[in-house]
Amino acid sequence: MDPFDAGAGSLLRQPKAVWATAGASVVAFMGIGLVDPILPSIAQGLHATASQVSLLFTSYFLITAVAMLLTGFVSSRIGGRKTLLLGLAFVVVFAGLAGTSGTVGQLVGFRAGWGLGNALFVSTALAVIVGAAAGGSAAAILLYESALGLGMACGPLLGAVLGNVSWRYPFFGTATLMAIGFLCITAFLKEQPKPARRTSVLDPLKALGHGGLASAAVSAFFYNYTFFTVLAFTPFVLDMTPYRSGAVFFAWGVLLAVFSVIVAPRMQARLGSLKVLGGSLVLLAADVLVLGYGDHTTAVVCTILSGAFIGVNNTVYTELALGVSDAPRPVASAGYNFVRWFAAAAAPYFAPKIEEWTDLHIPFVVAAVTAVLGALVVVVRRKALTHEAEELEPGHATEDGVGVFAD
Repeated sequence: MDPFDAGAGSLLRQPKAVWATAGASVVAFMGIGLVDPILPSIAQGLHATASQVSLLFTSYFLITAVAMLLTGFVSSRIGGRKTLLLGLAFVVVFAGLAGTSGTVGQLVGFRAGWGLGNALFVSTALAVIVGAAAGGSAAAILLYESALGLGMACGPLLGAVLGNVSWRYPFFGTATLMAIGFLCITAFLKEQPKPARRTSVLDPLKALGHGGLASAAVSAFFYNYTFFTVLAFTPFVLDMTPYRSGAVFFAWGVLLAVFSVIVAPRMQARLGSLKVLGGSLVLLAADVLVLGYGDHTTAVVCTILSGAFIGVNNTVYTELALGVSDAPRPVASAGYNFVRWFAAAAAPYFAPKIEEWTDLHIPFVVAAVTAVLGALVVVVRRKALTHEAEELEPGHATEDGVGVFAD
């Protein structure tokens, strides 16, 4: 059974509430790669170094990681709709303030507030879409994955178009789009029932006591270091205009979306989740190593190609994380994301520092090593992950009816 086909028939027949949430999700994911094409412009405009500007990612994801412990606590008390609106409100305010920054320190601080809002929104959006969708959870989760891929692809493109005028405009543009999303969710999404049990701040940490979930989180931690070395450090290596850099990362995002939503499930059905994940991580390691040592054209090609491996990894990791333990899905997701987002915060900070301490090639050597470490964790801990990996092959549903495409 092909999961893509399973939801295709009802994918477009969704209530307005689902489309409103999915549309806002696109913009939320756009915010991750939005600053990619304009990092050199920001550095020039604020007279900052590459390592200082890279803190835009570090502050964003550091707060996002910590906030993962709070999202379930908040949503289980005020409900999904209010949590979404609270997250959107944070993004609107702090994205707008980011555009007014006079120093790189102010910009980094406003990005941290943006990260808090994004954590509240993104962690709740999938549950809301699944709860409000028609046609079953398969179609809903496919729609969510499509929003993720579209957002990751369009973020750099929007950043390039607006950033070519001024590095401030992408921040104002994001604030405007999220304000529209806020109004749409206010108008079309009704409040959903609150969970029967309230989630505590410590529940995600307790969930990590499960060996399988902890293994998935640790492996994803190493992988995310590689992922965000590509996303946050490569723009400085390519040293291109916002338009050209935006085009490169748009192509990267298209591959990420296609391989995440379409290719990964088919590969899993044929080869199995753990083989696909391990192989994809090794290929990603080879790709970033060539990126670091190749000429400019090679670096561009390898940057775009990395989107394919990243798309596959994102899908498989998330499925493993959400099903490998008996913890409720939101709790397991929060614990898993709490661990892996710390690597997303670390890579943008350490990559330029490593370059300053050594040379341009070594940050990519480190990124290749971390990808291999992620694969080694999968191999060494395969017994803890194998049972769930088999159950999550396309065509196998979990107890709550959700199989693939979860994030």
